[in-house]
Amino acid sequence: MNMELSPFARVEALPSIEQEELRGISRTVAEIHWLLLALVLLFLVFARTSSDGEINAALAAGLMIYTGFVMGFRYANFYKKETRWKIAIETWVMIAFITWVVSFTGGLASPLLNLYLLPVITAALTLSKLTTLIEIGLIAACYLYLGGGVSTEMFFSFAFYGGFIAQIAPVLLVGYILTMFSADIRYGLNRAKVLAEVDELTGLFNLRGLAITANRLLAQAIRYNRSATILMIDSDNLKEVNDQHGHDAGNRLLKHLAMAIRNELRDNDVPARYGGDEFIVFLSETPATGATIVAERIRDAMASTPIDVGGGKFVTSTVSIGIAGFPEDGGNIDAITARADRAMYQAKREGRNRVVRFQAE
Repeated sequence: MNMELSPFARVEALPSIEQEELRGISRTVAEIHWLLLALVLLFLVFARTSSDGEINAALAAGLMIYTGFVMGFRYANFYKKETRWKIAIETWVMIAFITWVVSFTGGLASPLLNLYLLPVITAALTLSKLTTLIEIGLIAACYLYLGGGVSTEMFFSFAFYGGFIAQIAPVLLVGYILTMFSADIRYGLNRAKVLAEVDELTGLFNLRGLAITANRLLAQAIRYNRSATILMIDSDNLKEVNDQHGHDAGNRLLKHLAMAIRNELRDNDVPARYGGDEFIVFLSETPATGATIVAERIRDAMASTPIDVGGGKFVTSTVSIGIAGFPEDGGNIDAITARADRAMYQAKREGRNRVVRFQAE
């Protein structure tokens, strides 16, 4: 038997945009790990000319340890959820491995020195500017270590700083350019997130945005045994306004209703456009008696304020509102919403322009 998920359950089941982004980033980081391992292995097989057994053993040990880290950290489910902290730890280990390899293949003269660009690229594209800067500083410290340290006399010489800046400049430039590029990408992703969770016409949450927020707030109400209430609000005459004055007038009515709702709410209340001419409001820590007062204020604001529908014409629009609350009317968003919806249709049947509290039959 196939049971269709409710709108809230369907939205709840969708992964967040941030998690989708992090999963994509994580796959790219995994490929960078394997690319780094492949480059080092190819160098050892085809370009390494030293017959020093201790050096070869040290490099082989480094490869094995790093491979074990990648396998365990990425595929043994040490972190079931992708986070930026996980990626940061991976880049730090990457820097340590590169330093180990470079120290045995010629230090600052090593042909593998440019491998330091890989963790910088990873950090710049996935982490914050501050984290990227810290990683560049860590790489700079590795450069000093690979160069044999710095004496007091060298530390105060301009020649030392000139040479050091010339060496670290490629890392700095790559980090800076990619950090700026990453900032633009994140801005676009944030805009996409807003568009995915906000109704374009009214500026309120859409169903997805409401589900994400309301489910979290209801979980808090359940945990701390607090009241919460849902209002279902429906315009009584949107169809007539559309038919008589056009859809632009209908859009003005919806914007006006959204504003009337928003003006009567607190910062921690969650209004959303449920669809068409229906709106829904989640009132945190509010019993049914308090919710009734809020609903009456919204109803009165609509009934007492004519709406400019264009051409110098004004119309009066009213709303019907249904109320249901936690815990008395249900223990989850779907149950409470369904009962608030039933109360709203009862208000319609009783003559519209009224507030009805759900009552069990």
